[in-house]
Amino acid sequence: MSPSSDKDISRLGNPSFVGKHGSHCHSSPDHAACVPEEGGGTGHSGTKLGYTVTDVPPWYLSILLGIQHFLTAMGGLVAVPLMLSKGLCLQHDLLTQSHLINTIIFVSGICTLLQVLFGVRLPIIQGGTLTFLTPTLAMLSLPNWKCPAWTNNATLVNTSSPEFIQVWQTRMREVQGTIIVTSCFQIFVGFSGLIGFLMRFIGPLTIAPTITLVALPLFESAGDMAGQHWGIALLTTFFIVLFSQYLKHVAVPLPSYKRGKKCHFFPIYLFQIFPVLLGLSLSWLLCYVLTVTSVLPAAPTAYGHLARTDSRGDVLSQAPWFRLPYPGQWGTPTVSLAGIFGILAGVISSMLESVGDYYACARLCGAPPPPKHAISRGIGMEGIGCLLAGAWGTGSGTTSYSENVGALGITKVGSRMVIIAAACAMLLSGIFGKVGAMLASIPIPVIGGMFLVMFGVIVAVGISNLQYTDMNSSRNIFIFGFSLFAGLTIPNWASKNSALLETGIIQLDQVILVLLTTGMFVGGLMGFILDNTIPAFNHQLNLTLLLQEHRRSGGSWHGSKATREGRRALSSFPRSMTFLLA
Repeated sequence: MSPSSDKDISRLGNPSFVGKHGSHCHSSPDHAACVPEEGGGTGHSGTKLGYTVTDVPPWYLSILLGIQHFLTAMGGLVAVPLMLSKGLCLQHDLLTQSHLINTIIFVSGICTLLQVLFGVRLPIIQGGTLTFLTPTLAMLSLPNWKCPAWTNNATLVNTSSPEFIQVWQTRMREVQGTIIVTSCFQIFVGFSGLIGFLMRFIGPLTIAPTITLVALPLFESAGDMAGQHWGIALLTTFFIVLFSQYLKHVAVPLPSYKRGKKCHFFPIYLFQIFPVLLGLSLSWLLCYVLTVTSVLPAAPTAYGHLARTDSRGDVLSQAPWFRLPYPGQWGTPTVSLAGIFGILAGVISSMLESVGDYYACARLCGAPPPPKHAISRGIGMEGIGCLLAGAWGTGSGTTSYSENVGALGITKVGSRMVIIAAACAMLLSGIFGKVGAMLASIPIPVIGGMFLVMFGVIVAVGISNLQYTDMNSSRNIFIFGFSLFAGLTIPNWASKNSALLETGIIQLDQVILVLLTTGMFVGGLMGFILDNTIPAFNHQLNLTLLLQEHRRSGGSWHGSKATREGRRALSSFPRSMTFLLA
């Protein structure tokens, strides 16, 4: 692969990494990578690190920082089963929801250990991914998988009846089988090294609409949850925004003890590290106070009743203290063709996002940029993680967590041992049944307030990929705008006019309906086709000059005299023709 392709894969403007003592480590295989010495190193932007990748902090510090990483990932881990519960007909079965939460936490611990020890070998957390959620919900909205009307009425649902168990487990088994099959594609792409080849054809104009459309169609679900009590939901949002944006640079002095210094206070940026956890906890506490004082209505049909802490049932007392999740716990997985094609879009989106996370993680933890074989190994290991998630029945695949990559820059601790401790904390919490039950009992409006922030950030992350292309180009503006709008309009029309798409072949009808109602697939496909086929005629001459200069400089952009117009021409050129740079 050409050096320019390496830069495309990283999705970062800086192709080199400043290592310890000012040495430079390049992502190109032609340059030797420097390995940080033990006892600290230099990370992103020359920031001094307390511990680098290969360092081993004291055991107590590893445990504390590991628990911190686990709590940082908690919002994403809980979001997937809670959002999926309605599609699985489980909105009134909180005990099963708690089992799903325990399962996804437990499997995330296993996948994190595999990734850190055998995958890309960077300190990066693995957890449930929202990129699988949209196609999964599209599959579960097919006529044969829609929930029976009686499951929407809490008075008619007997969660222990064989009929109800059969209803939700058949849907879960279908999701499991689909994830298992599609994970094989990710395993193949990763371990075969094809991820580097695919990245030559998938640029920001494909990535941006795909990731944006992961969360954008979920506005209705988030609004319904928040609308159960807008006061509580907006207060939750306010707390999260306050902590994550306004108070993130405020240090909280906490008591500490160190030999020689005795007792002293150590500044910790709690608000920056735990904005979601603190926001949820405060809103949850307020709901409890309003429930005890009978401010919130007790009548089930009254507005605001679901903000009560007792409205979600007595799931905490029903949940067992210990429950070990195991493969096939919901039965033997089944597979349908329709779900496979839909979730493949989620797999591709997850892979693209993870590649960027690998480079960001390496820059923040004092490691050289990951070479191609490490990236391929990481993607392949994520495929194995998705396979395990499907076998255990989490309802989702797994991916790298960007929020934990950001936490590395806050703590200045990039040690793999800390993430191993976090994985162990996940495994223990996944076995402890009361943890899942407690998280499943969070009031609905509190969850809705969290989703308002979380889904908004995901949309913004998708759009932010446009910084790696020239948005002064009318070509690029057209591709992104059309792809995004098509990803909203076509699924909306297809879901309302499914009868017009019938061909008479049931399996084919299901495939077409799932694909056309999955916004991230429609938008990503449009962006991919247009970005690889529309030429940039207005910059053709500048592009030719740029390519000639590129070859004269030995295939490197460093020291190139290419003009700004030439660079703009390159960013506007079809991605499929980047082989000219080889």
